[in-house]
Amino acid sequence: MALIKSISGIRGTIGGKAGEGLNPLDTVKFVSAYAAFIRENVRNGSNTIVVGRDARISGKMMEQIVVGTLMGMGFDVVNIGLATTPTTELAVTFENACGGIILTASHNPRQWNALKLLNEKGEFLNANEGEEVLRIAESEDFSFAHIDHLGTLKEKDYTDKHIQAVLDLALVDVEAIKEADFEISIDCVNSVGGIVLPKLLKALGVNKINEIYCTPNGDFPHNPEPLPEHLKDISIMMKTTNSDVGFAVDPDVDRLAIICENGDMFGEEYTLVAVADYVLKHTLGNTVSNLSSSRALRDVTRKYGCEYNASAVGEVNVTTKMKATNAVIGGEGNGGVIYPASHYGRDSLVGIALFLSHMAHEKKKVSEIRAAYPQYYIAKQKVELTPSIDVDAILKAVKEKFSQYDVTDIDGVKIDFPDKWVHLRKSNTEPIIRVYSEAHTMTEAEEIGGLIMAVIKELAN
Repeated sequence: MALIKSISGIRGTIGGKAGEGLNPLDTVKFVSAYAAFIRENVRNGSNTIVVGRDARISGKMMEQIVVGTLMGMGFDVVNIGLATTPTTELAVTFENACGGIILTASHNPRQWNALKLLNEKGEFLNANEGEEVLRIAESEDFSFAHIDHLGTLKEKDYTDKHIQAVLDLALVDVEAIKEADFEISIDCVNSVGGIVLPKLLKALGVNKINEIYCTPNGDFPHNPEPLPEHLKDISIMMKTTNSDVGFAVDPDVDRLAIICENGDMFGEEYTLVAVADYVLKHTLGNTVSNLSSSRALRDVTRKYGCEYNASAVGEVNVTTKMKATNAVIGGEGNGGVIYPASHYGRDSLVGIALFLSHMAHEKKKVSEIRAAYPQYYIAKQKVELTPSIDVDAILKAVKEKFSQYDVTDIDGVKIDFPDKWVHLRKSNTEPIIRVYSEAHTMTEAEEIGGLIMAVIKELAN
């Protein structure tokens, strides 16, 4: 059993004793704490909280507990049921709500679920706000509503409104996509993408859709994180059909992986790069990704004479940096596209619509589009920690040792060499230091990462 409280929400496994996972008693406590926090910090005068969920097996149970708890705390609830994470984020603003809760453990395995907490803008709580929710939960500093002040419940479906919002974006060229007559394959890992992606594609004028794992029953047929090693079935489908492009999403549809017409992976780091290329072609402006994302976005941004900035890891950190720099596009290298013209949240529907518009305009195969971008490879390694290791001291020593290079320390330590980089940061969930490195070949990336790992181990002794 596991329970993890972090900037990205409260995640836990289902089952076991209270306090050992995200079980009914734990769920009531954290939801009550969130409701108490919202009550004290409501900024728009609303008394409504939106609830949406992915198709996890535990989702319906969690939904009933969360909705009942919010009503018990005196809030009116709009339950939008099966919905993507970005759909729920948008629903908060459409409803003029004071907050929202998304029930999803994103790419975690089927035994996990999570509470992702939103503010009145449909954006994730920041670190300080999240810490306050956890403080309230720990102290149980909340009280439930009296009988005359219980909340009400409405049930709505926001899928079509989300799709329409995507179609209404100025850079989504529906006519060009229709004219291109694409054939598209999709893998939705048996979650809410199976509801939303076919509807989106049909609304964009795509008539030839090959579906795999699109039954929203939460029975994930493969590891739900959309990485190359988990997407072999859709890769085979691409080779056995006439598909022009393939799309794979995670269970809550905020991460997008693209598959080339020949079955090769486009690369999760390059989802944002390609979408940014299309956006910058039509709207010059700044871009943002986190420190562990590919340098390719920086290169493409500079090609248009615009400025690239990096943020600390975490979606809320990316969106904060995007607002500070007036970025027109941003996101994370895990396939997360954040397009402010829509909203400040990772959104695979927006990513798909913009990428198909890009394809329709370029009139090139997906593999040809991919080949046009700077080629980088990222190696992901880690150093195991013991309780006696002073991580902060090690990071400080590494920073000093490589001070002749461009060093960033807003989130761990990132060393930018002229033709490569290494980013080391302590994991929030495991006793390890993550070591990400990028270079023009995988060999170079692994070598520079290995060099830094050797330095860390030497300093730890």
